[in-house]
Amino acid sequence: MSIVLTGGGTGGHLAIIAAVKEYIESDIIYIGSVRGQDTAWFKDDTSFKERYFLESTSVVDKGKLGKIFALFGLAKQVLQARKILKRCKAKVVMSVGGYSAAPASFAAITLGIPLVIHEQNAAIGMLNKILKPFAKYFISSYESDSPIKAYATKEIFFNSARIRSEFKTILISGGSQGAKALNDFALQIAPELNKRGIKIYHQAGERNLESVKEKYNQLGINAEIFGFTKEMPQIMAKADFAIARAGASTLWELVANGLPTLFVPYPYAAGDHQYYNAKFLVDEGLAFLLREKELESHKVLEIIDRVNIKELSSRLLTLNNPNGAKEIAKLLESV
Repeated sequence: MSIVLTGGGTGGHLAIIAAVKEYIESDIIYIGSVRGQDTAWFKDDTSFKERYFLESTSVVDKGKLGKIFALFGLAKQVLQARKILKRCKAKVVMSVGGYSAAPASFAAITLGIPLVIHEQNAAIGMLNKILKPFAKYFISSYESDSPIKAYATKEIFFNSARIRSEFKTILISGGSQGAKALNDFALQIAPELNKRGIKIYHQAGERNLESVKEKYNQLGINAEIFGFTKEMPQIMAKADFAIARAGASTLWELVANGLPTLFVPYPYAAGDHQYYNAKFLVDEGLAFLLREKELESHKVLEIIDRVNIKELSSRLLTLNNPNGAKEIAKLLESV
């Protein structure tokens, strides 16, 4: 019998699958979508026994007619997923959310196959809200009754963790695609950071990489500027403080690394979920939070001046469970 992992669309969802699958001993099947980032992550990943990419698409972001067509498409894809689950003798299906999780999740429910949901965000996504009453287990780092109180973060982020003792370096990250607001702000605050002797690591995104590099050159500042990178755990380990978006995977990777962070949520995220992700940490006194429209140099410098790097870094390291991915895999094997 096999374990089926489904969901994706964005790197945040897919990172959970990438972390959990490393600890699963049974045959693993992946069911995702031809849209989004699913194929880029897993099309050539031979750790899966089989990989399927269906024509699934989002329903919620469409007009009335678009919703009707999307729902008809979903019904067809559920039938496809039912055939896959039967053929591979699925004993459990784990969904990480996103529209590409819908066909296999609904197929599991109709076949009586146990469904396990991993919700990555503090604000539950639309699909997971619908599926939650039918799930055997609902895993969330934000809910006290979760069977596993951990986020599935890759082990490398824990291995490179450290307690910060002084403020010498800063990481400013808008993700691999970049964020214009964070890029503009980084260039605005860079002269003051440089004056203070603070080394800047700036993830500007592939599309903006060359223009941002040129602007740093014009400022005469020797910053480390990059777009997409597979070296983020190592870069995080070098940083003493971060300014970043608050997507769930990014947030919990920063926590795992013990890196104090000012979160600037993406203002157009569905359900404002990035804001609620960051607020979860802020309410515990473990992070800082500014809306994008509030992002001003003097406010950030005030935070930098008052942050107790060592205390905050130490407390962050107690929050995330380094065995989260392993425990989720164990739970799936036990169903």
